[in-house]
Formats: sequence, C-alpha cells, structure tokens
Amino acid sequence: MPQRNVPGEDRLTWLSDQLRDQGAVTITAAAAALNVSEMTIRRDLFQLEERGVARRVRGGARSVGPRSFAQRRDRMAAAKSRIAAKLAELVPDGGAVAFDASSTVMRLAGALTSADDLLVVTNGPDTFGVLRDRPGISVLLTGGRLDPRTGSLVGPLASRAAADITVRRLFASAAALDERAGPLEETPEEADVKRALAAGAEQIVLAVDSSKLGTRAVARWLDWDRVDWLVTELDPQDDRLAPYRRVTRLR
Repeated sequence: MPQRNVPGEDRLTWLSDQLRDQGAVTITAAAAALNVSEMTIRRDLFQLEERGVARRVRGGARSVGPRSFAQRRDRMAAAKSRIAAKLAELVPDGGAVAFDASSTVMRLAGALTSADDLLVVTNGPDTFGVLRDRPGISVLLTGGRLDPRTGSLVGPLASRAAADITVRRLFASAAALDERAGPLEETPEEADVKRALAAGAEQIVLAVDSSKLGTRAVARWLDWDRVDWLVTELDPQDDRLAPYRRVTRLR
C-alpha cells in the first residue's frame, strides 16, 4: 500500500533501506510506494548521492560500494536461475574452466550435478563448497585473501594463481555493465583477479542480470572484444539488449 505524507527525511531513510537491502531502487516503484511524484524521488536520490549513499543510474539508483555475498545471493533470484540454466549449456563435460566468485555463477555451480572430467578453478569459497563433492568435477581454489565485503578471494596470491591456469572458458559476472566501458567491478582488487582469470581463458562468458545493464562501477577489467557471449535472463531480441548486440553474441 502506498504510504501517505511521508516527510523528506523519512523518505530518505526508506530509500536508503531499499538500497542497502536490495542494492538498487527504481524511481517509478519508489514514487508509487511513497505516494509522491517521480520528480520528488529524483531530488531525494540526488541528496543520497551527495551523501555518498547512492549512485544514480538511468531510471533510479544503485547502492555505493561492494555488497556482501549474502546480500547478493538472493537478489534477482529468478533471473539468476534462468541465467544459470543458459550457462549450463556452455559448460563442457571435460577440460578446465574458471568460475568467478559471483552469486550468479554460483547458481551455475549449483546446476552442475556431474561431469566426465571437469576441472573448475575459482576464487569463490562458496562456489568451491558447492562443487567439491560433485561426481566427475575437481575444483581448485585460487587462494588469496578473503574480502569480507564480497566473499571472494583477492590479492596478489589470488591473482597470481589465477594467471597461472589456462582454461577453455571463464564464466564470470560483473557488478555493472556499460555498453562502452564493458564489465566493471566495485573494487580494484576484484577486478584484478577477474582480469587474471580472463588472461588464461580461450573464451569468456559474461553473465549479468538485467538490473546491471547500463550501470557503472569503479574498476574496468575486460574489453568487449574479449567477450564471446553475454548471457542474461532476457530474450536475446529484447530491446534492452540492443546496445550490446553490436559488440558480442547474446544468449
């Protein structure tokens, strides 16, 4: 039910809570929930951006800084499950692949029940835990420092281990996806490890849900000419994917 006569600071608190819990907020949904105009929400989001709480994007705002794995795991759950089903079709039965530490790719790990002789290299402890007892799958953890902000292994040790492994395909997500800048991460350390994983990959499969399209974060890690497939929960002909259809294959 829409709330009535919500004072300005209370609106800012509500919006901050949405950003913290959901990672993003849309102007249309917030205006409806708070029973105010979209222009009012735009002004509120501008204030939150000035306070360093939000980063405005097209149609709304995103939270600033990395979010914990637990916070990310259940966000856009249906979309991530759809993406995981598409990704599973691209995983070979044998050879070596790399999985990043994203919650989206962990959904892929959960969808793999067995393989013939597959080695998976990952910097994600949660992904390692999912795969460690699957028949026909060997899983190798990169090592490194556990970043409590993201739940992934980062740092020089993780990057060096990642760079020393060659794989057929890297399956990775991104914190944000810009049609010009490509995939981006919230921390340079996360970007470094993904860059190292990408360096040893013959092919790269990038998997993002639609909430990340047209958004930006602080650290670039991959050029579009290295992306072999972009996988989302959307139909490849969806108009929201038009800017990306020019730079890579869609699934």
